[in-house]
Amino acid sequence: MITKLVLVALGSGLGGVCRWLLSKSVHVSWLSVFPWGTFVVNILGCLAIGLIYGLIDRGVSLSENMRLFLTVGFCGGFTTFSTFMHENYLLFNTPQFITIALYAGLSFFVGLLFVYLGYLITSF
Repeated sequence: MITKLVLVALGSGLGGVCRWLLSKSVHVSWLSVFPWGTFVVNILGCLAIGLIYGLIDRGVSLSENMRLFLTVGFCGGFTTFSTFMHENYLLFNTPQFITIALYAGLSFFVGLLFVYLGYLITSF
């Protein structure tokens, strides 16, 4: 049990660091009211988890420890749903209704598409 906790913690830490670095680099590159950094991180996190579970579904053998490290740990630390919700809340309290609708809608639909894409990529 301790090993599993350590693996999840290490994966979460690594995912969090990658999230912060990628989000900041995207934000600096694409100055906008739209929270592109969080959006890109969430979409890539969807692709990553789709790839991982798609590979598992296709018979790629991952130990339970590796699966925990990659999905619960890394993907859990990398994706930013709580930040996403907070950004939507902040946008909701402004006259940026089109931006919130675009951000929430795109995040949901493109995220779902990228999970599917992850599964699709692993089917070849």
